[in-house]
Amino acid sequence: MADALSAIPASVLRNLSDKLYEKRKNAALEIEGIVKQLAAAGDHDKISAVISLLTTEFTYSAQANHRKGGLIGLAAATVGLSTEAAQHLEQIVPPVLSSFSDQDGRVRYYACEALYNIAKVVRGDFIIFFNQIFDALCKLSADSDANVQSAAHLLDRLVKDIVTESDQFSIEEFIPLLRERMNVLNPYVRQFLVGWITVLDSVPDIDMLGFLPDFLDGLFNMLSDSSHEIRQQADAALSEFLQEIKNSPSVDYGRMAEILVQRAGSGDEFTRLTAVTWINEFVKLGGDQLVPYYADILGAILPCISDKEEKIRAVARETNEELRAIKAEPAEGFDVGAILSIAKRQLSSEWEATRIEALHWISALLERHRPEVLSVLNDIFDTLLKGLSDPVDEVVLLVLEVHACIAKDPQHFRQLVVFLVHNFRVDKNLLEKRGALIIRRLCVLLDAERVYRELSTILEGEADLDFASTMVQALNLILLTSSELSGLRDLLKQSLVNAAGKDLFVSLYASWCHSPMAIISLCVLAQTYQHASAVIQSLVEEDINVKFLVQLDKLIRLLETPIFAYLRLQLLDPGRYTWLLKALYGLLMLLPQQSAAFKILRTRLKTVPSYSLGSEQIKRTSSGNPYSQILHHMPSGSQITEDGDISRDMGSVPNGINFAARLQQFEQMQRQHRMHAKSQLQSQFRNNSTSSKEMQKPEEPSRSMSDSNRPSSRSSSRRGPGQLQL
Repeated sequence: MADALSAIPASVLRNLSDKLYEKRKNAALEIEGIVKQLAAAGDHDKISAVISLLTTEFTYSAQANHRKGGLIGLAAATVGLSTEAAQHLEQIVPPVLSSFSDQDGRVRYYACEALYNIAKVVRGDFIIFFNQIFDALCKLSADSDANVQSAAHLLDRLVKDIVTESDQFSIEEFIPLLRERMNVLNPYVRQFLVGWITVLDSVPDIDMLGFLPDFLDGLFNMLSDSSHEIRQQADAALSEFLQEIKNSPSVDYGRMAEILVQRAGSGDEFTRLTAVTWINEFVKLGGDQLVPYYADILGAILPCISDKEEKIRAVARETNEELRAIKAEPAEGFDVGAILSIAKRQLSSEWEATRIEALHWISALLERHRPEVLSVLNDIFDTLLKGLSDPVDEVVLLVLEVHACIAKDPQHFRQLVVFLVHNFRVDKNLLEKRGALIIRRLCVLLDAERVYRELSTILEGEADLDFASTMVQALNLILLTSSELSGLRDLLKQSLVNAAGKDLFVSLYASWCHSPMAIISLCVLAQTYQHASAVIQSLVEEDINVKFLVQLDKLIRLLETPIFAYLRLQLLDPGRYTWLLKALYGLLMLLPQQSAAFKILRTRLKTVPSYSLGSEQIKRTSSGNPYSQILHHMPSGSQITEDGDISRDMGSVPNGINFAARLQQFEQMQRQHRMHAKSQLQSQFRNNSTSSKEMQKPEEPSRSMSDSNRPSSRSSSRRGPGQLQL
């Protein structure tokens, strides 16, 4: 200290702390001259003492003017040292940096000015303090004093110039500080950071691209800034980096892919678009590096396919197609289970386009990696079944395609149909609204006969009789009306002359017994008219209810469609098709006379030729084989076997069909339905009776008195059939 005081006159030290700037400036010039003389003399110890005096007595003083003077003095000492200043920077720079956080704005301003002058002198030698200087400038860029901000900007530009020309700058040491600062939300700081990233990236010797994953998330975060200028700067920086990625042979795609996946789900539209655009380029460029990240990328892209912004949707669709076109194998890190998990989750998306693409992915995986998909089938099967209830037809059809692809294996086919019936049972709306679409599409994708046989087998043993009846009625209507099942109808028409048709008829018959109208329809379709007539004759009062009449109404109207044109043409030959006439008249007798169906059928029957049958033909038809009309038109070489006496019990077995046994089977099933209906009525009556008694308990005494005046049920039962009880 004594050395410093002896080197610097007291008047200079006094003026250095004066409140007037001019006096402080003149004192600083004198210090500059003194230090220059000491440097020329090589007296660095005394120089260190002078710097120490300026630091302790001035820059760290409690008086603001002293601090201002100290900062000017340190800058002057550096100028005086000139080329020899580097060895004293450890003393000079730290006090200046600490002044950046001074409470007095003027002191902070002079600190910027002092460091600016110091930097101009030492240039690249002060790079060793770069991180501290950068941190200080980062804070000053958001200073509340406009003059301080202006001074900080001047200093910032100088520091940038020094860094770009220095070969001592360490990007490795700087990146951790940059990464930490990237999360700051202040707009001035953000501008400052983007400016530095851009400058450093422009330096050929600095590999900013290699460290891009460290600050990429921060840049994306700035894309949603409220300041248009910051968004533009961040976007420009990102565009430049993306261009460098395209031209670089070595890029760390993996770490950046994780960031992009997160940003693709941003609430900011511009951020989503930029992230999806980057992902699109990564998918094209990344190659094997991105294989482990395919599931995450897909999870980000699928929701964007349904984005409200058209640009995002377009890029997402393109990226999705690019991703699906890549043929990667599990051995390369391709995780089939992870992809399936993503697709499964997106099947629950509220957006139609996303659900559709998720299904396309499942289909693609089934095609390329069937064993792997089937190994985790239980994880997605329930979700796929729920997809059948989707409100969009296209989604339902795609779900069915996936199911059909899975059901190529016999065990999975059985599982599909069982689960499908279960879903119809628990969700009546699904059967009502989607049943026809689902069954028809399955019949196209899988073999129609196979589907109907399996459904019939399951429904034959169905415990819920009401559901079985409803389901059979639905299947029957689809069978009668759908163009996709025309081949099945043609096969059934040959039931009496073709073994395959017979087998199908018998297979369906077992479950069709759940519905009288379905059985009648099946018999009419199979041209087993005598059996149809027998079924009609077997119906009892309980069978002919509202549901039956509704179904009958549908059948009558269907008889007028092109599907049953063959049947109407058969009416031109009533002598040959006597049992057809009898069956149709039987149906007519069951219809209410005022119903539209009654009038339609009666009108049709009136058109039947009225000429009488010849005695020989009547005799042959009534006492001989009632299936002679079928035999008459059989192809050459065909043969029908018969057993039993038709006129006795309708037990003949054309082509192996035991109609007597079938009729017995039908009647037995209908008895079960009648018993079930009766038990339901009794249960409902008991419930209603119990609730009525609970409501009428206070009136029981008066009611019992009035009941005693009434005749007993025994006496009333003795009345004759013509007597009425009043």
